[in-house]
Amino acid sequence: MPHTQPTWAEFVAGWQLDIYRDPVYCGVIAGLVLGYLGVFVVLRRMVFITAAVSQAAGLGVALSFYLQIQLGLALPPVVGAVLLSLAVAGVFALPLDRLHMSRESLLGVAYLLAWAGSVMLGDRIAQEAHDISAILFGTAVLVRPWDLYTMAAVGGVALLFHLWMHRGLVFAIFDPEGARVQGLPVRMLDLSGFLLTALTVSVATRALGVLPVFAFAVLPGTTGLLLAGRVRSVLAIAATIGALSGVVGYIAAFFWEFPVGACQTVVAAAPLLVAIPVRVLRGRLLRS
Repeated sequence: MPHTQPTWAEFVAGWQLDIYRDPVYCGVIAGLVLGYLGVFVVLRRMVFITAAVSQAAGLGVALSFYLQIQLGLALPPVVGAVLLSLAVAGVFALPLDRLHMSRESLLGVAYLLAWAGSVMLGDRIAQEAHDISAILFGTAVLVRPWDLYTMAAVGGVALLFHLWMHRGLVFAIFDPEGARVQGLPVRMLDLSGFLLTALTVSVATRALGVLPVFAFAVLPGTTGLLLAGRVRSVLAIAATIGALSGVVGYIAAFFWEFPVGACQTVVAAAPLLVAIPVRVLRGRLLRS
């Protein structure tokens, strides 16, 4: 029989049966929150630290499955993801000058060890093999109601913190010395924002996978910074692109039958590919 493409009727039927609803909602929430937080990630030049944290979350999920299956220890995957992510985030939050080791070197070690550990543990897990593969390579098909609720709760807390401390966070990024003179706890602001970002990344990684989470945390923020000059406008653009990437990427994956995480990443990258020539053209017009 010839292969038939999925139709809107099939998608609507699946939506009514709650097959696609939780993954789409989770993708929208994760894209919106990580797009917003990603602006601060890009401004602080912590892009690849986010990659290391997301890989650590994947390792935490793989470790949770391994402990459950091989040793009978009940450790929820989301707890494993959070613990490993916060551990890596805590290491990067420490002063590294005494180690005589650059942040980039430590980042490379953490990223490689987390990725290798995830692959090795996944190879040893006979059961839940599809689940481990989904975490490593990214798919929103496995989103459960608990993952959605956790993503909404953690994302909401992270957004509220950033909205509440918006001026202090922006001041600490652009003029840390001036912020210290004004009495702002710059180090505490940095640590709190970084840990909340790591917590959000870990929960989103458990729900959606490493690839789309890294994309949501980097691509929308970069696009916003290219298109706008004011911080509030950048945040609005990044959050909008992130949210749209979550839903449009899922729908595109459904109709063209591609992996969800890869589609969400491509959709998030599309505005960036448009923003780069727009920024170049704008610069030339201003110079002329």
